[in-house]
Amino acid sequence: MAFDRGLVDWTIEACEPMGGVSMRHMMGCAMLYLDGMVFGLVDENDIWFKADATSNAMWDEAGCERFTFTMRDGSTESLNYRRGPADVYDDADAMREWAAVALAASQRAPKKKKPKAKKRQPAR
Repeated sequence: MAFDRGLVDWTIEACEPMGGVSMRHMMGCAMLYLDGMVFGLVDENDIWFKADATSNAMWDEAGCERFTFTMRDGSTESLNYRRGPADVYDDADAMREWAAVALAASQRAPKKKKPKAKKRQPAR
């Protein structure tokens, strides 16, 4: 799976007034970060924004489907991401509006704890 580099560039440009947007490759997609907080991902065709229980009603009202994928065993899984509404692809204001909703979801997410470092055993 590859991602749409043009869509990544458009998102970075449109969201620039919000802060520093960066990208990391992850499983064939481009994960998007705004000042270090994940807010979306881009696949080969679409941008998917981070969602949560608080923002799901907004995404549902806008008709934005959930990110789903098929596992090797044929089962379907979904992640807390929603496909961006049609206007985000050509309207910078819409892109920033929905990116802000996604960023808020990211900020509400529980912080992941770093694993404790194992103590080294003294050499014998």
